[in-house]
Amino acid sequence: MSSHSRHQPETPLGEAIARIEEAFIAFLLGTMVLLTFVNVVLRYIFNESLIWGLEVVLVLFAWLVLFGISHAFRITAHLGVDAVTSLMPPRGQRTMGIIAGVLCIIYAALLLKGAWDYYAPFAGLDATSGRWFPTGFEDSRDQAWYETDQIPMLDWLRWLEPLVNQGESYEKLPRFVVYLILPVGCLLMLIRSIQATVGVINGHRDSLIVSHEAEDQVDDLSATHHDEPYYRD
Repeated sequence: MSSHSRHQPETPLGEAIARIEEAFIAFLLGTMVLLTFVNVVLRYIFNESLIWGLEVVLVLFAWLVLFGISHAFRITAHLGVDAVTSLMPPRGQRTMGIIAGVLCIIYAALLLKGAWDYYAPFAGLDATSGRWFPTGFEDSRDQAWYETDQIPMLDWLRWLEPLVNQGESYEKLPRFVVYLILPVGCLLMLIRSIQATVGVINGHRDSLIVSHEAEDQVDDLSATHHDEPYYRD
């Protein structure tokens, strides 16, 4: 929307959680860059490589994307098309923002169910029953023994083996550790979309999508340069 977005005020706990989110995102991005740099140096200088490096980077990228979706809701960084809503009066824009928020909540809830149903077998848990919304739990095939292709098992996670793998040791990192971001990321997305929608209802923010602040600044800068006299040597 053309109006400037207002950030919803948060409690000290909310601010602390937001700082943790930002630190975790920075950690994921920094680790990806570091691993990629190390692999390039090893490959082109020492003719070696971290055989598990590429898979770890792919995993971290997936974590970064899914974790970043919920954080983008908080800081109003999601892009959207507002060609129609920008033509409406403020009341109409607010109504459309609420409708969009409700649709995002429903979509995030469906994603959460699908993410849990996909993840549960890998953790030795039960998936939910019901086609669209969970109506209970049903037995699912135990796939906790599935491992990643190349990522080595971390010793400090060996305590998971008697819990989910019947005491059998893992040679590689189990997939349920990697796939944990699916239900966690979708749950965070649902929570943040609810917070964003409540913010629109309470008037603390204008919409769920990024405002045109940057575009307005570019227009102002262009107008300033246009008004300046043009000198030629």
